[in-house]
Amino acid sequence: MTPTITLLTDFGLQDSYVAEMKGVILGVVPSAALIDVTHTVPPGDILAGQYLLGRTWHRFPRGTVHLVVVDPGVGTSRRAIAATRDGHAFVAPDNGVLTPILDGADVAEIPVPADASPTFHGRDVFAPAAARLAAGVELATLGGQVSDAVVFTPPPPGRDGRDVVGRVVYVDRFGTLVTDISTALFEGSGEVVVGGEAPITIRRTFADVEPGMLVAFPGSGGTLEIAARDRSAALQLGVGAGTVVRCRPR
Repeated sequence: MTPTITLLTDFGLQDSYVAEMKGVILGVVPSAALIDVTHTVPPGDILAGQYLLGRTWHRFPRGTVHLVVVDPGVGTSRRAIAATRDGHAFVAPDNGVLTPILDGADVAEIPVPADASPTFHGRDVFAPAAARLAAGVELATLGGQVSDAVVFTPPPPGRDGRDVVGRVVYVDRFGTLVTDISTALFEGSGEVVVGGEAPITIRRTFADVEPGMLVAFPGSGGTLEIAARDRSAALQLGVGAGTVVRCRPR
């Protein structure tokens, strides 16, 4: 069976960083299928990395290794870790980016080699560990067990009377605002207020409004999203990640 490794980073595609990691991996497992989830996570945005990991990892078959490098603390005392859960393996810095998978996971610390670049653990620490896991090495052989991996979770959505109050957690390349308000928390109808602007009606999809109009809808990731048809809602509203969103039932 061909081993599969996904890569999710904030490295972008302008530089050689992603290619260097892939080169290291292929040097260990030449047959690996390398799948780019994305390399355009906003620099150092751990919550965005969490969101993207959380909605993608379980779409892959068991045996997949997920390499996640969003690492604003590279070169500091933060640990490097690997984890296994439900037949999947994960490699990342211990900064909370693995929060979506830690419940029920086994976690081990990855030693940092003395000759590793202090500014590029993606290549010198995480990629080799991911390659070894893909080659069939057991998690326990990578390093000692970790029982206190960092969990980084913002406050969950809350209630204010009948309203559900949450936040924008991610902005996609279309300018769509992805919130943390689960579709289970609203009834599929009503309106949404973003950053104090005029209410936006909840509809089924983009096509339910005219071009340029704002629309809220149940997103494909299972949470409420706000978009502007054929435009960027983020630019139109002048908001981004962290903006408060209030969902009002009809």
